[in-house]
Amino acid sequence: MLEFKVNKPQTGEVSDLNQQVWILQDQTIVTVPRTDSVTPVTVTVVPCKYPEYLEQGRGIPIYMGIENPEMCLSCEDIGGQPTLQLKEEEILDLYNEVAPVEPFLFYHSKDGRTSTFESVAFPGWFIASSEIRHPLYLTSDLGGKNNVNFNLSINA
Repeated sequence: MLEFKVNKPQTGEVSDLNQQVWILQDQTIVTVPRTDSVTPVTVTVVPCKYPEYLEQGRGIPIYMGIENPEMCLSCEDIGGQPTLQLKEEEILDLYNEVAPVEPFLFYHSKDGRTSTFESVAFPGWFIASSEIRHPLYLTSDLGGKNNVNFNLSINA
């Protein structure tokens, strides 16, 4: 097994197919239309160090977070419903754990230029956006108003 060390996360931004970008509003990521006056959050991405412990063929397991403040996306069961949370967690701390930290992991799948992010802790549940200024959420209902396809632009 080739061992590699990640010293810093990849960074970039995410938009949905309606050209809405992710911004931080009151400790929550919401989507708003891309305009000159909008500054999208800088998304941070780090691969899981131990993909062999996770289900194969679902995509590349990654940790996702944001910069300023440094926080990470997490999936938790709240009232019996898988729920997307933003936690004060350092992405490299998650990467350096001795085993995968499943609530913070997503299977990243790419189809052409679009990406989906499926919860490792809740298989079949995906990060989704819908209306303007609506928080990101998890859904297992693909299609309709639930947009699970995103453009992930990683900075070179």
